[in-house]
Amino acid sequence: MENEMEEKFEDWRGKETIPGKHGGIRPASIACVVEMLHMMVSITIGNNMVLYFMKAMHYSSAEAANMVTNFIGTSYILTLFGGFVADSFLTRSTTFIIFCFIEIMGLFVLTFQAHNPSLQPDGNKSPSTLQSTVLYTGVYAIAIGSGGTRPSLLAHGGDQFDSRHQSLISKFFNWYYFSICFGWLMAVTIMAWIKDIFNISILLLAIALCIFAAGLQLYRLKLPSGSPLTRIANVFISAARNLNGSILDVEMMQSLTSTDNNNNNIHHNKLKFLDKALLNKNISATQVEETRTFLGLLPIFGSTIAMNCCVAQLLTFTVQQGMTMDRKISPSFEIPVSSLSVISIIFILTLIPLYELFSQRINKTSSFALKRIGLGLALSSVSMAVAAIVEAKRKYQAVHNDFKISVFWLLFQYLMLNVSDIVTLGGMQEFFYREAPASMRSISIALGWCSTGMGFFLSSLLVEVTNAITGRLAHQWLGGEDLNKSRLELFYVLLCVVNTLNILNYVFWAKKY
Repeated sequence: MENEMEEKFEDWRGKETIPGKHGGIRPASIACVVEMLHMMVSITIGNNMVLYFMKAMHYSSAEAANMVTNFIGTSYILTLFGGFVADSFLTRSTTFIIFCFIEIMGLFVLTFQAHNPSLQPDGNKSPSTLQSTVLYTGVYAIAIGSGGTRPSLLAHGGDQFDSRHQSLISKFFNWYYFSICFGWLMAVTIMAWIKDIFNISILLLAIALCIFAAGLQLYRLKLPSGSPLTRIANVFISAARNLNGSILDVEMMQSLTSTDNNNNNIHHNKLKFLDKALLNKNISATQVEETRTFLGLLPIFGSTIAMNCCVAQLLTFTVQQGMTMDRKISPSFEIPVSSLSVISIIFILTLIPLYELFSQRINKTSSFALKRIGLGLALSSVSMAVAAIVEAKRKYQAVHNDFKISVFWLLFQYLMLNVSDIVTLGGMQEFFYREAPASMRSISIALGWCSTGMGFFLSSLLVEVTNAITGRLAHQWLGGEDLNKSRLELFYVLLCVVNTLNILNYVFWAKKY
């Protein structure tokens, strides 16, 4: 589908790449190391922002929680912007360097504020306009930077392998997510003991940037090919204008552009109305197929949002459950609820190498990636059913027997949701990279993280809608501070039903793909 210009790679000096010298395992490994360091920073910042907003900036717990949720959701949504820049105007390596620098600058702003009492409110006062402006500047500079580094780094890593070596690309994606999980583990263990999180985060990102820059002479760099969204819009506009055009004229244009059109593309019989864009001599068959292929990815992307709505519960209601349960390991030590994620991360770190060994015997086609995504969606649905059962048991013992069950009961939903997240996100990223047009791989990969952000926002919306409806009928399911008077188990059942219906929706689109 891609022409020679779009498939061309260059080295960092603008010269043609040399096989064996540029690309391969070594530069792809650099991307994995850099992502591990970036993940350590992202998780550490996310885990500590609530405390910073409450203790240093004197926001209420509800305001702080919403600010963090909005920050995380926005950073994931902004991956679309970062992917767009990487595909359209800059090489993916340049995009990563620029956005990583923006992220470091955001951390510098927060560090300056944290060490400058005049930029923090006195006593129990609310932040002033200046103090809030400085805070939001730093926070959303981090969100913008993170939104640009995520899709560009992953797509850049995949670009180090020739498209003919699909098995190597698949291995890279597996080890890339191993790096994500290892960075996550370091963040919730070693980084959790460090008090000055902003300074250490700046140091880690600076090291990551230096490591990435040190490998410039090894990289294969995919040249940007202009705005893919503009090309897609032009195809739609041309197709709409020529909607009444003759089919014979379209077939004639297809035959004239047959050298530019790959008729073996699996989507060439879908969205046939787009072919009428060919009646515009400025629209090539490549642009039509590029548009058709990208649109084919969107239903798969949309089918994963509900799953991420379940994952969002690990940061909200699951934490609240854990705070009401027995967390004592010994008479003098209580396990933090967030530490349960350590067990699930270690399990995932063990699972990825085993999966890699098992998957070597499998022909990892697009259908295999779709099955992997389906498995993750199914796990999320089961996890919500288990979460409902655990919550019902917890509340029954607390209300009727004044007894706290062990916090380790939550380990089931932690394990299933974290595995679901990694399996689905990993499958999505590999699938989107494999299937997307070469000129749109960064923005296509960004769909995976965008799904996470939209899942977080959907979770907030479902809570509001559920409370509004149940509040009118009788009693709000999720109202009040006392979890024992809420109906959280019914909310989990609702999420289970929504995800089960979503699986049916996913199967429909996956079969049509």
